[in-house]
Amino acid sequence: MPPRHPLRRPALQLFAALALLAGAGVSMAAGHLPPFTDVAAQTAAATQQGEPLVVLVSLPGCTYCETVRRNYLAPQASAGEITVRELDMTADTPIRDVDGTMTTAKQWARAHNISVAPTVLFLDRNGRNLAAPLRGMQPDFYGAYLEQAIDTARAKLAEAPAAAKSPLAAK
Repeated sequence: MPPRHPLRRPALQLFAALALLAGAGVSMAAGHLPPFTDVAAQTAAATQQGEPLVVLVSLPGCTYCETVRRNYLAPQASAGEITVRELDMTADTPIRDVDGTMTTAKQWARAHNISVAPTVLFLDRNGRNLAAPLRGMQPDFYGAYLEQAIDTARAKLAEAPAAAKSPLAAK
């Protein structure tokens, strides 16, 4: 019988835990982002944190959408750097719009003139764009374009009057 190593079992347990965590991160990045279902509630929650709501408008099977999701948005969301949601522009998924009316993801995308996937939006609490949407995917400089748009959106939120930021101040 070989001698027992006192550190072997804890090391194996640590390795297994790390592998499990790494696998969870990969599956979150490879899957879809949380769904965009309630414009008013989700934009309000993001702006209360001083952040725009970042929305990925995607298509099923879109490799560029997957690249934006996996390489840019999911890692930043996992790190707590951004608040992000995803909308499938072909789906009949119900969405509550900012005024409380019900629509579908497909109708919402059409009403906001979104015809290209991926499109990334940067929304304020009223569902308005704080920065120019990123349409399509430019692989060479996409990260820089994304960071610039997020910075622009954050700056516009910071300039907004306090009453526009706080739901209590509006009452």
